[in-house]
Amino acid sequence: MIIPVKTPAGGYDIVLERGALANAAEYLPADKKAFVVTDDGVPGKWVQMVTQALPQAAVHVFPQGEGSKNLTTWQGILQAMLAADMTRRDAVVAVGGGVAGDMAGFAAACYMRGIPFINIPTTLLSQVDSSIGGKTAVDFEGTKNIVGAFYQPQRVIIDPDVLGTLPARHVAAGLAEALKMAFIYDKKLFEDMEKAGAAAMTDPDLLQEIIRGSLLIKRDVVEQDVLEKGLRKCLNFGHTLGHAVEAAAGGILLHGECVAMGMIPLTAPALRPRLKKALAAYGLQTDIPYTAEALRPYLVHDKKRGAGTITAVCVEEVGRFVLREMTPEELLALL
Repeated sequence: MIIPVKTPAGGYDIVLERGALANAAEYLPADKKAFVVTDDGVPGKWVQMVTQALPQAAVHVFPQGEGSKNLTTWQGILQAMLAADMTRRDAVVAVGGGVAGDMAGFAAACYMRGIPFINIPTTLLSQVDSSIGGKTAVDFEGTKNIVGAFYQPQRVIIDPDVLGTLPARHVAAGLAEALKMAFIYDKKLFEDMEKAGAAAMTDPDLLQEIIRGSLLIKRDVVEQDVLEKGLRKCLNFGHTLGHAVEAAAGGILLHGECVAMGMIPLTAPALRPRLKKALAAYGLQTDIPYTAEALRPYLVHDKKRGAGTITAVCVEEVGRFVLREMTPEELLALL
């Protein structure tokens, strides 16, 4: 399945296909020099499938985890690109989750003021969300994604079969992001995910349909608002408080787990039991384990803050959202 994405900077295709990596040569530029960026948590067989399709490939591996998403790791990627004599005719290829995609994309955006970038997400969370839309960034001084750039990939290749090696906890974290998009934008998809319940974690056909539904939502939003001036802010549902929880947790919680917690306070009280039940089906915790005081420093430095307020995404009806300007104190009061 090919899902085209159109942006002012140019269009690109999302390839969604079970077994896509086995057919990687059909989708990758074998005639170009490639710089493959991955982390040491990505199964070697996925990286090998990609490099076999790229005869002129150099591979750069950094330590897995959010702790590597920083300027030091980014600088190491740029140094290795320079040592590999990469040019504007070549391409950076990310193989991995959101961290690998963000790091590789940001490096591609800055090296020689921009060289082609191809994203191959291997986690459910990155397949349904972070691999498309062009957001690239690193964390800085304890604030998540505060330094980065909008830089669209030339192609995104999504192979649901790679999820078979993913731990159940990571699958659940990805489903939290998919459920987020359905909850704010697509009532039918949300109802389908409710009906599927825990079966969605292990059924490859269900997962592919959830990925497809999520991609269609994100494509629709991104095409209307590439630079997040208005509509695209809706995709931050659960992220304002979720990012604060993630920072306070210091790496012990996954991004999707934190988003799951962050959605609840910004959901209408009458809807919260329904959303909690849907998230609990994947084994996700929905109660924030930190006090308002512990989260306050991270909200104060939230990148979405402006003129003393943060644009908060609130849901009062499944499939619909409203954007509200709230101060950090008003957000913390919801806890």
